[in-house]
Amino acid sequence: MGLLNMNNKYYIIDFDSTFTQVEALDELAKISLKGNPDQEEILKKIEGLTNLAMEGQLSFSESLMKRVQLLSANQKHLALLVKKLKNKVSTSFSRNKTFFKKHADEVLIVSGGFKEFITPVVSPYHIKSENIYANTFKFDPAGNIIGYDVHNPLSEEGGKVKLLHQLALQGDLYGIGDGYSDFQLRESGLIQKFYAYTENIAREKVIAKADHITPSFDEFLYDNNLPRAISYPKNRILCLIVGDVPPNAIALLKKDGFSIRHKSTFEEKYTKDVGMLVLGANESVSDEQLIRAIKLKTIGHFGTSKGHLKETICNQLGIVIFDNKKHRRSAESFIPQRMIDFMNKGTTYMSSNFPNLQLPAIEKSHRLIHIHRNVPGMLAQINTLLAKHEVNIVAQFLMTKKNLGYVIVDIDAAYDKGILKSLKTIENTVKFRVLY
Repeated sequence: MGLLNMNNKYYIIDFDSTFTQVEALDELAKISLKGNPDQEEILKKIEGLTNLAMEGQLSFSESLMKRVQLLSANQKHLALLVKKLKNKVSTSFSRNKTFFKKHADEVLIVSGGFKEFITPVVSPYHIKSENIYANTFKFDPAGNIIGYDVHNPLSEEGGKVKLLHQLALQGDLYGIGDGYSDFQLRESGLIQKFYAYTENIAREKVIAKADHITPSFDEFLYDNNLPRAISYPKNRILCLIVGDVPPNAIALLKKDGFSIRHKSTFEEKYTKDVGMLVLGANESVSDEQLIRAIKLKTIGHFGTSKGHLKETICNQLGIVIFDNKKHRRSAESFIPQRMIDFMNKGTTYMSSNFPNLQLPAIEKSHRLIHIHRNVPGMLAQINTLLAKHEVNIVAQFLMTKKNLGYVIVDIDAAYDKGILKSLKTIENTVKFRVLY
């Protein structure tokens, strides 16, 4: 048997700890064993069996059989599990429904999990039921889980490899997952590239064998030039932290997905690549460093920026500054959150050098940020170019402060990409980027 699609490409996606943030059988055990005096002990056994299989230290078939035997679950528990899993879809998957809709013929969910809980979770993402490959439970007349179909290749060791041999897909295949069974597809030669997915869990033995490490689904889509909600993955944005910065502040930035480096000094090797810079209260940046930091978009300073970095240079280069000149006790959350809001939404609220603009998040649109010198006619030039390229404007915001102008334009997601180059070349442009 075989599936056909016009693009001749297939994307093989794992479910547990990839499409969802959790291992479904572990979550089912928490539900089915509630009130059991031995719950904690059994849960540890199930989680241990899961990890051994995912790291390739125990055959998948043995791990699966032992886990199902320990569950003591029934159909009532499955309904509760599905409800929970729908709220546990990985963040970067949940924001990319457009990709799944456009590529419904090319996406396959291939999992050692079970259709009874996988199908209702992935179906809202336009994934076709015939493209969902997983195990199926066996029930007794009372609805209790008593086993599973042992003839399904996905219940066996190397099951994903066996299944893809049977499917005989014609085209280029790409696999994304977090476990050893996903790597086996690459080892077998059945897929062109294996992406180790690390948004939820990073298994070192799997990462070591991957063709590409993808901390988010956005990174996978970017690497394959596929439609995506975010134009540039946040894991590719270097956030350099220099000096004494509160751990809670670092944790917030890391949680939002930026690539974190924490150093005692601003090392020269990071200058040309840094996109976000966080400085301890007494840290400084020289004029030369600012000028060479060509990708730098925002600076967060835990003291006052005055005397530690040149605001006029930041203005000339379109770098937004957030500092703690009022010595707020809440700075450990205030500074990183302002930087996150700027990177995610373009919000410059409470910036020390930019026009203060608060912006809503948007859906199904792309947000363009245009920073320019505050001279007459800039908005007219921007809108003339948008009209020339027949771009539909969803919303537009403009604020100025002294010598700076700041324009945000939300446009329909479908547009002539030539407009991006045109907007960059308008005279008096300081910095331009696509936010989403």
